[in-house]
Amino acid sequence: MDIQATNIPAVDDSGPDAANLELPPDAGVQHCLQLLVDAGLRPTRQRLALGRLLFLRGHRHVTAESLFEEAMAANAYLSLATVYNTLNQFTEAGLLRRIAADGIKSFFDTDTSVHPHFYLEGEDMLVDVAEGLAFTRIPEALPGHEIARLDVIVHLRRKRT
Repeated sequence: MDIQATNIPAVDDSGPDAANLELPPDAGVQHCLQLLVDAGLRPTRQRLALGRLLFLRGHRHVTAESLFEEAMAANAYLSLATVYNTLNQFTEAGLLRRIAADGIKSFFDTDTSVHPHFYLEGEDMLVDVAEGLAFTRIPEALPGHEIARLDVIVHLRRKRT
């Protein structure tokens, strides 16, 4: 099983706005800026701060609450509502994929490709299923509809001894 971390240390992004961020001119920051622009999103301070946490650390599964905590640790003072709004904007722009694993909490996946997940009940963790799961047939869409996406979530719990 390929387990992806959900809690990765944050980076500092406390600049006043996107145009005046005093950031080191590295390829990662430029990549983040380009992702936002290519997705049709204005690179505001808030979007850049959260984008850096999301897209410069490899593949991630985060919740709004976990990302909010990372942002606070990185001195990117944002409200939880701003984090939710930004995650929703990133999802609508195609930069993230929303996974509702337990019907209550949503995870946001930086890998937007179609791939299955394990949800570890009691541990509140979402992990990718290792390569090798293949679907040989999916159902036909109802007349007048098309399949928008396919989500497969396998719920796991610890064995009772």
